[in-house]
Amino acid sequence: MRPKPDQPLDLKTLKVWKITSAFGSVFYGLLPLIYWGLSRIWTFLPIWPTYALAVLAFLFALINIFIIQKLQWNRWRYKIYENEIELMYGVFILRRVIIPMIRVQHVDTKQGPLFRYYRLASVTISTAATVHEIPGLTLEKADMLRDHIAQLAREADPDE
Repeated sequence: MRPKPDQPLDLKTLKVWKITSAFGSVFYGLLPLIYWGLSRIWTFLPIWPTYALAVLAFLFALINIFIIQKLQWNRWRYKIYENEIELMYGVFILRRVIIPMIRVQHVDTKQGPLFRYYRLASVTISTAATVHEIPGLTLEKADMLRDHIAQLAREADPDE
């Protein structure tokens, strides 16, 4: 049996994911307000669902920010072999993806505003079928990994 990939993401990635998740949770916090506004317009609606939605939104935000993001960060692993790239990720459903170097068409790095603030980057690996991403690496490590994968993909190209 193949060993699990052993390369973790940078710890600052967890911080970025928690911040992103907190911003996303604001949307769920709007649901009780929307219901409350509707109950003011349509007076036949009971008020108790407003409180239930507020409690649910708060609990969902806490679980998502402090438990789900931590589980996601703990499970995210990758490993670069000479002939393939292996990714392992998922919270409830664990996925292990193997990308043959011969299928790699394009590899690059990208940063969003939060990743740029924390000096992190993602490495994206394009194949004919899809784009895979290794999120949350330090800038130096992402650049080094991008160059290393590009070199291995060039060497794996059967046309050269």
